[in-house]
Amino acid sequence: MNPALGAIQTELFKLRKSKMFWITLGAFSFAPLMGGLFMIILKDPILAQNNGLIGAKAKIIGEASWPSYLNLLSQILAIGGIVIFGFVTSWIFGREYSDRTIKDLIALPFPRRTIILAKFFTAFVANMALALYIIAFGIILGLIIILPDWSITTLVEGLYTLIVTTLLTVLLSTPVALFACLGRGYLVPLGFVILMVVFSQILATIGYGAYFPWAIPALYSGIDGTSESIGLLSFTLVILISIIGLTTTFIWWRISDHR
Repeated sequence: MNPALGAIQTELFKLRKSKMFWITLGAFSFAPLMGGLFMIILKDPILAQNNGLIGAKAKIIGEASWPSYLNLLSQILAIGGIVIFGFVTSWIFGREYSDRTIKDLIALPFPRRTIILAKFFTAFVANMALALYIIAFGIILGLIIILPDWSITTLVEGLYTLIVTTLLTVLLSTPVALFACLGRGYLVPLGFVILMVVFSQILATIGYGAYFPWAIPALYSGIDGTSESIGLLSFTLVILISIIGLTTTFIWWRISDHR
């Protein structure tokens, strides 16, 4: 068997057998459920009024319609995805240190780059699977709620925004792998993710979010009411950060002394 294929199959097997992935899948399901709840409240003004604060929060989202709902799903993936995708990536790269299996991993007759390639591939597959599940689950909820303004054009435009937002967010998870290796566990990469989320909120508020990679997915999703501030430079920054994360992780594994 090809070493790369064997390493990928092993990583996918570890992911499938892990409780972490399925717990994360279940926890992430609450996001579209809350979005669906807001849409139900917005469909019934009397119910929104009776719910007080919940109704007020729902009104921030806008109206109960498919365009508004799909936009909300994009924002969920943009903001929640930074944390969830980062967590999954930190687990895939950090678990070897926490479980003390790193010595067994590097003893395999594979080049180190093959191991890292397999882990990055697994992280991408896992994160995309989570995102596609949220998108599918969200659309099913929208159909159950019977939201107005349904059309094929609306769905295609909404799906396009969802997919691009997802890809932007997933690309930003590669530096998390480096911090998982540097920190030899989960805490350092999770701290890095939280720090990036905080900085993205601050920079987006003062008008510089389009130049900070971790704020770009949320801005593209239309969280500020428009995605016009996101241009070629913003997309280039996200791709650049992703490449840096990939490259530095490969370099670190090549030169690091794994003891």
